[in-house]
Amino acid sequence: MKNLFQYKNALLGMLFILLLNFTTLAQKPKFDISNDLLLLQLDCKTDIDDLHTAAGFATLINHPDYKDLNYIAVAGTYGIQKGLYVPPNELMQIAFNENWIDADKEWKTSVDKVLNKALKIIDNGGSIWVAEAGQSDFTSDWVSKLSEKHPTFNIKEKVHVVQHSDWNESVTEPVKLIYTKTVIDYHKIADGNAVGNGTPGFKSEGKVDWESKLNDEHLTKVWATAIRLGNQYNGKDGRYLNESVAEGGLDFSDLSEVCYILNLMDIKDADEFFTYFKVD
Repeated sequence: MKNLFQYKNALLGMLFILLLNFTTLAQKPKFDISNDLLLLQLDCKTDIDDLHTAAGFATLINHPDYKDLNYIAVAGTYGIQKGLYVPPNELMQIAFNENWIDADKEWKTSVDKVLNKALKIIDNGGSIWVAEAGQSDFTSDWVSKLSEKHPTFNIKEKVHVVQHSDWNESVTEPVKLIYTKTVIDYHKIADGNAVGNGTPGFKSEGKVDWESKLNDEHLTKVWATAIRLGNQYNGKDGRYLNESVAEGGLDFSDLSEVCYILNLMDIKDADEFFTYFKVD
């Protein structure tokens, strides 16, 4: 009986290790730049950090390694949080030209645009990766329509969502959060506001010397616009007061999700980000 008990314990131990390894492997992103689509979904409500995140993403896609990155930036993908919107349109146009969608203005049309793009990507053998710089309401809406159109699709194989914020989850419509976390391949990473937790920490405690590293007229304009708009709306009319930005710092913490998708998790903080993407 003792040997049988030990044998069962050994089997359970081996099963636990296998499940642990499977979970770890499942959480490793496998973004294929030649086939996949990256969606940067920005809630822009009510924190101004998404303005800086948009500028950070514009910096990343300017790098030669990511010149072929297939992406769409979507603004206004907020959930059920109260408070005023932070209008990003001026910045989005400068940063992404025509490759962005305004979900704040046209939610249903934006859902359909993402859906149509996603269908083309999947039909060509690719997958969709969502950097959830906000809540999951928008994701739930377009993925549920995708599932309705093609009920045979294995959604967990084709759609991947990356989230880093407990707060973002708390202000997502509960039913839509459950849908996103159960139907879609959902990756929860450590918070990008902090340094040293295994995720890049892109919320600075002081001024970041980005200007001397971005020797690029376009990116300088992008960041100057993001910072100006951030200062214009930060804490105004009841919006969230981002103290780091108020003290002259930067906050593009949501870009940690993009770094996860693109396997750039070794970047420590905002300073290292600009060093990594320095334009010579």
